[in-house]
Amino acid sequence: MLRLTMSMLLLGCLTPAMPQTVIKMGTLAPDGSPWHQALQLMGERWRKISAGQVKLVIYPGGVLGDEPDMVNKMRIGQIQAAGLSGAGLSGIEPGVMALQIPMMFDSYEELDYVRERVAPRLEKMVEARGYVVLNWGDVGWVHFFTTRPASRMGDMRKMKLLTLAGDNDTLELWKANGFRAVPLAATDILTGLQTGLVEAVPNTPLFALLDQSFGIARNMIDVKWAPLIGATVITRRMWDSLPAAQRSDMMKAAREAGVSLRDGIRKMGDEAIVTMQKRRLQVIHADAAALAEWRREAEGVYPKLRGGQVPAELFDEVRKLRDEYRATAVGSRK
Repeated sequence: MLRLTMSMLLLGCLTPAMPQTVIKMGTLAPDGSPWHQALQLMGERWRKISAGQVKLVIYPGGVLGDEPDMVNKMRIGQIQAAGLSGAGLSGIEPGVMALQIPMMFDSYEELDYVRERVAPRLEKMVEARGYVVLNWGDVGWVHFFTTRPASRMGDMRKMKLLTLAGDNDTLELWKANGFRAVPLAATDILTGLQTGLVEAVPNTPLFALLDQSFGIARNMIDVKWAPLIGATVITRRMWDSLPAAQRSDMMKAAREAGVSLRDGIRKMGDEAIVTMQKRRLQVIHADAAALAEWRREAEGVYPKLRGGQVPAELFDEVRKLRDEYRATAVGSRK
């Protein structure tokens, strides 16, 4: 009996442990930022669900390059996941831009109502490209931060406007409408402002605070241009390689991490504006005439977006759902 027990112990020592699956994930979110912390939380939940067999390694702060770089790295297998903004997501599936149509939404409530209803369709479109959406998130409302005071589109046309490198469709749209668009990587925004290569930057308040670009672009036009959405994605190949019995709980943990972050990000976006104002940011409020001009300019490019970057049927569905929410909201106030 002793000999048998010793043999079994020896066999156990020689049996190799199950190999650990390492998932490498990139993100532009700064180290320690709320987005980074949410990804860390998700990774910790995954580790527990898998009994330590799945390890998420996160590379924050753009150390792996800009979002197009991260998408390319996923395509060739250098990394397996990424936390992306809508700019990066559009490099996977352009239809995601349906949630970022300029001046389409006036509030987070409208965005949430529409996103909840079109997300399943968008996720299928992303999956067809070889990726799985783990969660959806927010980055905030895009405003224009400028080195000189501006309130109207005409003011903006006199400035060198940053567009994200790799997004040629958006670049051409700005140019076609008379803007001096300059493509730059998101990781080069600060350098571009410091050197005068760009003078106007579309950015969210929280990101402008975190990357300190507001220290140079000290004027923020108080017009909600568009919500900048975000999502965490993983390659379908990696996702399918994970134990099937664990994937449901892992997806649940990922979704919960995204939802838990959403309200906090929105609150911090508002707080970021107040903080920057204390540090000499000038918020320039658009009057009714200026706001109407911004809306006309935005809606003027809808015919090019519909059927171009955004499938016509999806564009129409988003607008229909938005109007449906507005009608419901007005009705509930009566």
